[in-house]
Amino acid sequence: MSTDNLILDSPTQTALGRGIKHIGIGKYGSKPLPPDLLAECRAALIDPATHPLQRGAFLGALIAKGPTPEEKTLEDAIGKGAFDHQTFFINKVCPELPAGLLPIATKLVRGHNLQVSEAEQLGDYLFGTGNCETFRGLAASIMRVRHETNEEYYGLMRSAERTFTPGFGPISCADRPLVQLAEPFDGVENSYLITPLLAQQMQKRGYGAVSVVGRSGGPKFTLNALDLYMHLGVQFLQSNHELDTPLDGYGWVLDQKALSPALNRWVDRRRTIIKRPFLATLEKLLNPCHARILVTSVFHITYQMKMAELAMLAGFDAVMVLKRGLEGSLAPSTSRACGLLCAVRTPKGHLFFQQFEGDAPAFATYRTESETSYEQPQATDNARLVRQFMEKQYSDDADFDNRVRFAQALYGRGLDWIESQLA
Repeated sequence: MSTDNLILDSPTQTALGRGIKHIGIGKYGSKPLPPDLLAECRAALIDPATHPLQRGAFLGALIAKGPTPEEKTLEDAIGKGAFDHQTFFINKVCPELPAGLLPIATKLVRGHNLQVSEAEQLGDYLFGTGNCETFRGLAASIMRVRHETNEEYYGLMRSAERTFTPGFGPISCADRPLVQLAEPFDGVENSYLITPLLAQQMQKRGYGAVSVVGRSGGPKFTLNALDLYMHLGVQFLQSNHELDTPLDGYGWVLDQKALSPALNRWVDRRRTIIKRPFLATLEKLLNPCHARILVTSVFHITYQMKMAELAMLAGFDAVMVLKRGLEGSLAPSTSRACGLLCAVRTPKGHLFFQQFEGDAPAFATYRTESETSYEQPQATDNARLVRQFMEKQYSDDADFDNRVRFAQALYGRGLDWIESQLA
């Protein structure tokens, strides 16, 4: 399927798109389909013009949630008994799937977790050129709703690494330890990003900063780190060999499109299947430049420790994971109880963890009663604020300045602890 065919106009307005939003929330947030939407989804499953990615994503969410008796009648559009006979279901829904993937597909439909090698084989197909888009949507949706295991992430990670362009091989040419900064790729809708200023902070501490960015796969499309860095006029990293040339300011910026065309193609798929799949986490964890420290964030607090564990699997020696960042970003909230989880793997292989809470007395001067909300924040304005602060240590926006200083104090405290553990 060509890249053009991966894109669906108004994916959230189709019957299956609305169905995905209803049943694809998660194990505990999904709701049964109302009768009118159930009828529309039945018609869409029968319609040969229905986008295969959405068909797969819808069915995957339904299976992972567990269909109600009313929803089980949708098997009329697949084959009688399909929901109770997993191999039969796969053969009906994904007839073109290679035979070697049938055991993995059946295991997913049965709700079983994959071993590392199985997840790696699955990743090879998801990132490859096989033509079964229905299966891609199905697999991504099932794993998302039931939550991917660390073993599955590790297998998918190894597969994704094989899609890197030749310039991002096993050798780094950096002349100093690297810190990788990874914002959520879908960015923000009502605030400004501070990523380049955090990168500048890491540079001043003697590290090389690498910000990983990419196109937004949704659900937010207003402003992301790629937009910001483009308006700052950066020259994007094309190879690890360029890391031997130190850069002032905010260091290097790596666009996912230059790193892996296969991962970049998934952006269009993600817009079509609507809900964030495993890649929303994986793309922040991949370590193509062999950085020593990862700085990232999580939207759901319960994912903070999991992100730290996955960072260790990805080869980082240390990680800082922000919880309750503004809109899930690396910018800490000044009114809510945000916090930073730091983790290190010592040279002897020991793991240590430390929490730094944003409402601690040391950060009291940065706290506010509420957050400033910006309607339709623009990359040009964000770039202007970043340039002003970078040059003068303040901008014409007091809220932005306070948030940057809070972030510098919080991440500075985390970096102090990491360095003390790795010394």
